[in-house]
Amino acid sequence: MSASQVVVEAPGSHRVEEHTPRDPGPGEALVTVHAVGICGSDREVYQGNRPEGYVRYPLTPGHEWSGTVRAVGAGVPGGLVGRKVVGEGFRNCQVCDRCHAGETTLCTDGYEETGFTQPGAMAATLTLPARLLHPLPDDADLTAAALLEPAACIAAAALKGNARPGERVAVVGTGTLGMFAVQFLRAISPGELLVVGTRNDREALSRQFGATDFRTRDQELPDDFDVVIETAGSASAARTAAALLRRGGRLVLTGIPAAGAEGLDPTGLVVRQLEVHTVFGAPPDAWAHTVRVFGAGLLDPLPLVTHELPLTEFPQAIELVGAGDPKVGKVLLRP
Repeated sequence: MSASQVVVEAPGSHRVEEHTPRDPGPGEALVTVHAVGICGSDREVYQGNRPEGYVRYPLTPGHEWSGTVRAVGAGVPGGLVGRKVVGEGFRNCQVCDRCHAGETTLCTDGYEETGFTQPGAMAATLTLPARLLHPLPDDADLTAAALLEPAACIAAAALKGNARPGERVAVVGTGTLGMFAVQFLRAISPGELLVVGTRNDREALSRQFGATDFRTRDQELPDDFDVVIETAGSASAARTAAALLRRGGRLVLTGIPAAGAEGLDPTGLVVRQLEVHTVFGAPPDAWAHTVRVFGAGLLDPLPLVTHELPLTEFPQAIELVGAGDPKVGKVLLRP
């Protein structure tokens, strides 16, 4: 098949069709896509249970990607052509007060994101504003780099947690995001790095990435950690994370439980003077931090990839992601 793209017409209905690259306009870049990751939100797009206003059909999905710049439009530095890149998904307005503060995921101009309301990377090429690109080192592994979008979301959490060398830190959750959290925290030389999960089979990988201790939630857990990052996305995980902290400790929540979940007890938060932060998406400083840490060799996404499939196998890939099989890690599509 010639250059192709996935189009989700409407929930449950898709086609793989021929792809025609869109020439970059002023301020834009055309990227040849190397690999694109699939996450739970892509499954929501396909199944039709993404919240209203956060998807626009028909749509080419794909917000986790890596590639090489093929051409640039007017006003974009020509030196970007030929560079390996990743790119931010949020299409922020750049002029509201939140954007000026660097908090682009809080842009007040409304929600627009690559792969949800704008054409995504499940295609041979992607054309997007060049200001969203983050160039990678020339020797970067583009397959590994396709995972830098979820890594950037966790980098945002690591930056908010502000863990310092020698502090005792913990991660609740052992999926892709949890394993990235372990690597970011490992990079600051913690005194102790505990991982808490529900599956014993993640212990070896957790330790490979730098964990000094691993426990499941039904084991006895400590209550004197300085910083805890929660990545599991359940209300019970949030409660477990809060309980791990010392008085005055710092909690960062990144998981999104189903609406209406029973949450944290405000009495406990206040009496114990916990500092609570939350993260949704990744602002530019978190992306820059991720690319730096990756370039320095402190972030190794490849062990998290278990499947690589062609674009034509999009439905099989979506099924793999939702099957709940412990042997399925990160699934990539290769245009």
